[in-house]
Amino acid sequence: MTKQKTTKHEPAKPQADDSQIIEPRPAVAPAGKQVETPPAAENPIAELQAARDRELRCLAELDNFRKRAAREYQDGLRYANLPLLQDLLPVIDNIDRAIEAAGKNADADALLEGFRMVSQQLEDVLKRHHCTRIEALDAPFDPNVHHAVMQQPSDEHPANTVMVVTQNGYQLHDRVVRPSQVIVSKTE
Repeated sequence: MTKQKTTKHEPAKPQADDSQIIEPRPAVAPAGKQVETPPAAENPIAELQAARDRELRCLAELDNFRKRAAREYQDGLRYANLPLLQDLLPVIDNIDRAIEAAGKNADADALLEGFRMVSQQLEDVLKRHHCTRIEALDAPFDPNVHHAVMQQPSDEHPANTVMVVTQNGYQLHDRVVRPSQVIVSKTE
């Protein structure tokens, strides 16, 4: 059995140029009904140029929108921390005042109290921005929020309980910014 190659010959399509316009065929209507044909263009080349002009204007407008949206997005990322920084500046001012007061006055208790107030102010700023301290002392060890730096035997704490916090950890909403560094109890 042999296969014959079949070739498909398509009739040549007429080419239209500016001097030759092909008129569309009139629509055939079912019996008793008349079909309306759209009015013929008065100057199809002018309409084509106008449509091309509208297309180019729309493309330019879309391109401008994309550039503006990208610029606004980058500005949003660039200045996202502005509210946090504005809240931190008074804390820095208070630290500067405490250092200045310590230079003038040798009262260590007043300096200690000043730094406690600044520490509390800083904690409040962090809370306003949804950054909270991870409470770890006497809590069961959780590797998701704690980083064990050491294990010690203890009779006072059950096994795998945080005995000492060496560095406080913080989380932003539900994401850990920095885990708490802790010493964990173990059984002997």
